[in-house]
Amino acid sequence: MAGVSSCMKYSMFIFNFLFWVCGCIILGVSIWIRVSKDAQEVSAFGSTRDTNLFAGVDVLIAVGSIIMVLGFLGCCGAIKESQCMLLLFFIGLLLILILQVVGGILGAVYRSQIETSLNKTLQEDVLKLQSSVEEDKVFQKQFQEFERENHCCGLLDGRTDWGSNFNTLKVCECELKDPPAGACTYVQGRYVYERPCGEVIIKYLKDHLLVIMGIAFGLAVIEV
Repeated sequence: MAGVSSCMKYSMFIFNFLFWVCGCIILGVSIWIRVSKDAQEVSAFGSTRDTNLFAGVDVLIAVGSIIMVLGFLGCCGAIKESQCMLLLFFIGLLLILILQVVGGILGAVYRSQIETSLNKTLQEDVLKLQSSVEEDKVFQKQFQEFERENHCCGLLDGRTDWGSNFNTLKVCECELKDPPAGACTYVQGRYVYERPCGEVIIKYLKDHLLVIMGIAFGLAVIEV
């Protein structure tokens, strides 16, 4: 019996250690998605903070943190054979399961609504691109850098989003040495990027929300 008890104890320890590692992975990936340079740029263009498109990521950050704590409690409880610690672990596991499902659902809901909700907020930023007001020039400068990095132009309708500033500021210059078909177009004596940056932003959000959904539902299935 002692051998069986010892085997169970160390099996529980290994399980909880792997659980703790999963928590580290979830926390690390979620924080990376939330604070990456691309996320900050996407948040800046389109007011994504106001639309809570990163709500699922925030939930998973909380989940990852809790899993790490519970994994530690589970390891200690298994080694010390503490019923109190193990009880806290299983209660926490149930709460985490609920949070993960919520995170996955948020990701699924927002993924289906991204294009509609984001187009509305991007329309507000289009007005800033066309503006000649001094306070909007900072936004325009930041957005030009975003265009260069992502090989795109404008937000919704390409170069026309810039209005008269398209020629005044000489924006959207195609800097690719050997651009693929459809990447650049010849307009008013120069080559400019063809793809609207709104497509880049929407693709980024959809791809990362898919990662969130996969992590949330995948771990939920394992835990069940």
